Amino acid sequence: MDRREQGAAAANYNEISGGTITGGLVQASSVSGGIHVHGVSRLAVTPRQLPAAPVGFAGRACELRRLTVALEEDSDAAAVVISAIGGTGGVGKTSLALRWAHTHLELFPDGQLHINLRGFDPVTEPTTAERAVRGFLDAFGVAPSAIPVDPDAQAALYRSLLVGKRMLIVLDNARDTAQVEPLLPGTSTCAVLITSRNHLTGLVARGAHLIDLDVLTNGEDWTLLSRRLGEERLAAEPRAVTELLDYCAGLPLALSIVAARAALQPALPLSALADELRDAAEQLDALSGGELSTDLRAVMACSLQALGRDATDMLCFLALAPGPDINLHAAASIAATTPAKARQLLRSLAAAHLVHQHVLGRYRMHDLVRLFAAERAIQDLGEPACDAALRRLVDFYLRTAHAGSQILYPHKEPQIELEHPLRGSLQYHLRDIEAALRWFDTEHPCLLAVHNHTIREGWYLPAYQFTWALDTFRERRHHAQEQFSAWRVALAAARHLGDSVSQIEADRRLGNACSRVGKYAEAFHHLQRALRLATDTADLPSQALTHISLGAVWGDQGDERKSLEHSLSALRLYKSLNHPPKVAHALNNAGYAHATLGDYEQAQNYCNQALTLARQHRNRPLEADTLHSLGYVALRTSAHSRALRYFEQALAMYRTDGNSYAEAATLEDIGSIFAALGHLDQARLTWHEALRLY
Repeated sequence: MDRREQGAAAANYNEISGGTITGGLVQASSVSGGIHVHGVSRLAVTPRQLPAAPVGFAGRACELRRLTVALEEDSDAAAVVISAIGGTGGVGKTSLALRWAHTHLELFPDGQLHINLRGFDPVTEPTTAERAVRGFLDAFGVAPSAIPVDPDAQAALYRSLLVGKRMLIVLDNARDTAQVEPLLPGTSTCAVLITSRNHLTGLVARGAHLIDLDVLTNGEDWTLLSRRLGEERLAAEPRAVTELLDYCAGLPLALSIVAARAALQPALPLSALADELRDAAEQLDALSGGELSTDLRAVMACSLQALGRDATDMLCFLALAPGPDINLHAAASIAATTPAKARQLLRSLAAAHLVHQHVLGRYRMHDLVRLFAAERAIQDLGEPACDAALRRLVDFYLRTAHAGSQILYPHKEPQIELEHPLRGSLQYHLRDIEAALRWFDTEHPCLLAVHNHTIREGWYLPAYQFTWALDTFRERRHHAQEQFSAWRVALAAARHLGDSVSQIEADRRLGNACSRVGKYAEAFHHLQRALRLATDTADLPSQALTHISLGAVWGDQGDERKSLEHSLSALRLYKSLNHPPKVAHALNNAGYAHATLGDYEQAQNYCNQALTLARQHRNRPLEADTLHSLGYVALRTSAHSRALRYFEQALAMYRTDGNSYAEAATLEDIGSIFAALGHLDQARLTWHEALRLY
């Protein structure tokens, strides 16, 4: 506003006296304790309250378009257009609102109102709706004597002044719906932009446009930094810039703080800032601009102030959890609460944009929010409580993984027994094989992270048990490298535990895993050691299992005679132990070894016995493997039709059991049958499917 406009506004303001605004502005009189507005022809002052446009604004093209579309969609309606912009502290809500507002000023010739409602201010209480209304009346130039005493009457006067006007109202940093409702125009052509860290559910339910603001994308973050520091400075240290962007993780406030620190020290290499951020313990210290508004800790602390204690504790617990995200039951376990209560708390955190439900039932948080909340967890909850929470989480994942392993392969030996559940820990119920596989597939990154945590903490028993519980799933999905790494750790844990059965099993399983990744010399080393310890301790079941493994590894090496020798040794031991399911396992292995040596009659005999026993004892995985062996025998004897029947039966069972690797191998064999029969198109399609699985 220039000086002439200011003078005119002052003159208009001075004309206001008593209950009347002269010049045809507002005629007001006291009616029933309030103000009755007879008419409004023009305003004494045209408010231009927008703060300055954000400097160095970058990205957000999609969100800016959505704001424009929201306005255009309702431009003909006699209703207010509300766009509630939500997001965590520091994500750039205010910058987005002001950027849009400044680029669309021509749409609002009657002025713009703006107020910071201080819903999450670190030092002051949120601005009340009554105070905000009074400020807007002052902005319109209404004389104090013309403003009624009753707050409801003040709000009515404020709405009356907006009738017929094309104005923009920016309500920044709102705490909740109740704070902004009295500030919304009635029937008007005004637009309202509201920013908040909370989902303003009440407004959205009544038709407000909701825009959830996420972090900046790759490229947008670089653009923001370059607009603050210049492209030349960024180009001079590309590696340091990449690190800075990674540490800020797209959060505009963090990027702005880094840019401000670099701008204040133009001679400071960007690599020095990257060095500060590299240390997680100092990361939040490095992201402080020296003022409350540019201190990441202070900004995030304001969000916590608006939460109840239970929700704050939940956020702290979630920050401790290893892994990229967390599900409802895991969250309930780490917080020692019920799923229903956990769901309520997670909704509160999501509404405050402190966690994000990126997939139905799964929650994650920004890296810097996690860092801040983990720091607060140690401060507010204490190390013993944090340790107990992590042990509950480990217990939840371990128990559910153990149950899932039992579903996938109930005949697995040797079994392990878990200790009593920890108080407050849950177990997710898995109904069947399909549910178990789906859970393992979804949770695998979290299971890896939690397992690694047990290793780092030296929790030897759960570290070993996790490896055992995940082994069947990893074998079905052929996560060979992970099996190899996990069993190396499990072997070290078993030695700490001093349990010979666990040590034998760890050496044996590690030998199997070494073979799968091509480390045959190491495989034989571990298997021979397992066999020696099993012999020294007279552990016949472990001896037999180790012979099974040695037979498989010799088979992988191409020495079928040694493979057969170990399979027959296992068969003798299992017969002496009177263990029919394991007798079937050894029979199948011996039968397959006979087939590779060309003794097809003996192979057929052994495999038929194995198939009968597997079916009698309802061992589906072994039944599928034996059908595959019989298919192999038929294929080697050119009985293609019979081979195809066996392979197709095995394939159906492998698919049901989620054994992707065996499924691929069986498809490869079926393709060979089609090729032998001259059905080349079918062979090609089948091999392509096998290749996709491999």
